[in-house]
Amino acid sequence: MTEETTTEQHMSRRGALAALGGAGVSALAAGLTVPTSAAAAPRDADLVLVNGRVTTLDRSKPSATGLAVRDGRVIAVGGDTSVRRFAGRDTRVIDLHGRRVIPGLNDSHTHLIREGLVYTSELSLTGVTSVADALRLIKFQADRTPAPQWIRVIGGFTKWQFHEKRLPTLAELNAAVPDKPLLMLHLYDRALLNQTAVRLLGITRDTPVPPGSQIEWDAAGNPTGLLVAKPDPLLLNSTLAKLPVLDPETQLLSTRLYMRHLNVRGVTSITDAAGGGTLFPDHYSVVNRLHAQDELTVRINYHVFPRTRGNELQDFRQFVTTAKPGGDDFLRLGGAGEVVLFSAVDFEDFEEPRPTLPSTMDAQLRDILALFAEHEWPFRLHATYDESATRLLDVIEQVHGPGGPRTGFIIDHAETITDRTIDRIAGLGGKAAIQHRMAFQGETFRQRYGARATAHTPPVRRLLRSGIPVGLGTDATRVASDNVWTALYWITTGRTLGGTRIYHADNTLDRLEALRLLTRGSAALSGESGHKGTLAPGALADLAVLTEDYLTVPDTRIPGIESVLTVVDGRIVHGAAEFSALAPPLPAVQPSYSPLLTGANRL
Repeated sequence: MTEETTTEQHMSRRGALAALGGAGVSALAAGLTVPTSAAAAPRDADLVLVNGRVTTLDRSKPSATGLAVRDGRVIAVGGDTSVRRFAGRDTRVIDLHGRRVIPGLNDSHTHLIREGLVYTSELSLTGVTSVADALRLIKFQADRTPAPQWIRVIGGFTKWQFHEKRLPTLAELNAAVPDKPLLMLHLYDRALLNQTAVRLLGITRDTPVPPGSQIEWDAAGNPTGLLVAKPDPLLLNSTLAKLPVLDPETQLLSTRLYMRHLNVRGVTSITDAAGGGTLFPDHYSVVNRLHAQDELTVRINYHVFPRTRGNELQDFRQFVTTAKPGGDDFLRLGGAGEVVLFSAVDFEDFEEPRPTLPSTMDAQLRDILALFAEHEWPFRLHATYDESATRLLDVIEQVHGPGGPRTGFIIDHAETITDRTIDRIAGLGGKAAIQHRMAFQGETFRQRYGARATAHTPPVRRLLRSGIPVGLGTDATRVASDNVWTALYWITTGRTLGGTRIYHADNTLDRLEALRLLTRGSAALSGESGHKGTLAPGALADLAVLTEDYLTVPDTRIPGIESVLTVVDGRIVHGAAEFSALAPPLPAVQPSYSPLLTGANRL
C-alpha cells in the first residue's frame, strides 16, 4: 500500500465558539489542552487539531496527524509538534484520539432547499429493513400525530431495502393508519395514500389525470389511493404541493435542523439542483435569511428551475434580469437547471420504458440556451439516458459550436451514456454529476434492461478515464436518501441497498478515489477547486472527524459512518461522542409532533 492509502446540529458561524464558552464548556471538560503561551500573536491559530489520522487529499502531503486553522482557512498541516507551534493562549486545541479526519463532504447534486422547508414534518424510512418494521414505524408516528395532521413518508427509501422486496400494500397502510391522512412516496414512481388522504385531497372517479400519469381505481370506479408516474411525476409533485406547509418560522428552524442533520454525516457543502416544486425566488427566502443571519452551517451552491411548464423561456428571461450567478463562499447562485425545459427531461423511473423526448424540444431548448449564452449563465441538464443526452448535446453544439459554452455546463445523472457521448461532453468542455440512484433502483433497472446493461450505469470508470470533471452526490431526498456514505458504499462495492452486486471491478472505485469525487470532484463542478475539497494550506477549513475509519472499516459498515466533529469555516458545527460538549445548541424542534420529537427518527 502507498502511504496515502495507509495513513490517509446549528448556529451562527461567528457565534458557535462563543456559545460554547457561554455554556460553561471548559477546555479540560471537553478533553482539550490549551498551550500556555504569552498573549496570542498574529500568527496564532483559532483551532488546532492533533493526534488524528488526517486524509488531506492534497497530493503534495496526503497524510498528517494535525492541522491548524485561522480565519476559516487551513494554515498548516503536518505532525503534532509542527502544528502546535501555531497555538497561542486563545487557541482551541483538540486531541482527536487517533480518529480519521477527512475534508468536509460535498454533495454535488441534492435538494437541500426543498427538504429544509419540510424536514421536521417528514418520517424517514432510511435504514428500515422490512415492511413489517416500516409499518410499525408509520403506526408509531401516526399514534403520536394529532388529527388532522399528515403522516408523510416522502421518498428516500426503496422497496429493495426491505427483506420482502416489496412495498407495503394499501390495505396494510390503511390498517396501520385508519383515521389520519398518510402519504407514502416511493422514489418518483408512485405514491400510496390511505383512504383518509384520498378523501381530504378530494380524489374521486372524476379527478382529471395529467398526461404520463395514472390514478388507480377499483372495480366500482373508486380511487384506491395509488398514484403512478408513467413516467412523468407531475401527478406526484402536484399532490405533494397540496399538503399543508409549515409556517415561515418553523421552515427556518426546519432548515437549520436539516443542515445539522447533514453536518452529522460530515457534509459541509452541497449543490442544490432545485426542482420538485421549488420555486425561485419564493422558496429561497429561508436560506437567504439564514445567510443574512450568519446561520448557514452548510455551504450552498444553488441552481434554479423555471416556474411554469410551457413558460420556461419567459421565466428565465425574468431570472437573468433580476439575478446574476455568483455570491460568496456560503451562498451562491450557480446557474440554471437541472431542468431548464420540462419537455427536455427523461424521467428516471425504471419501472417504465425509456421516454422519448418530444420533437418540439430541440428548438425550445435552443432558445433557452441562447439566452443563457447572452447573459453568461452556467447551466446543468438532467439526462438519465444516452438517447436524451445525445439530443441535448446536439442543441449545445448548435448554440455554442464545437467548443461548447464559455461558462461550462454539467450533465446530471448520465446512467446510460455511451463512450461516444462521453467524448462529446469532454470536447464541449462539459462536466458530469453522478449520484447513487442505482443503489435504490439497480434491481429494477436490471429487471428491465438486463445485467450487462446495468453493469455500467453510470459508466464511472469511463467518465474518469476521459478526463471529464466528475462529482459524486445523492439526488436526495426523494429518488434517493441523503446518506452520502451510502453513495460511497455503492460506488466502492458495486452493491445496491438490497445487497445485489450490479457492478464489478471495471466500474467501481477504491475508497480514496470515491472520496475524491465527493470532495475535490464536487468542488470542480461548482468551480471551487482552488480552495475547497482538500485540507491543504489555504483551503477552506471544512472537515469531518469520523466515528469509524472509512479507509479500513469493513464494507458493510460504510453506510453507518457519521461524524463526531464537523467543522465548517473553522467553526465547530457538530459534536458527538467525546466531543459532544463542543456541539452548538440545537434550535427547538417544531412542529410538536415532529418525528424528531416523537422518537420515530433521530437527527
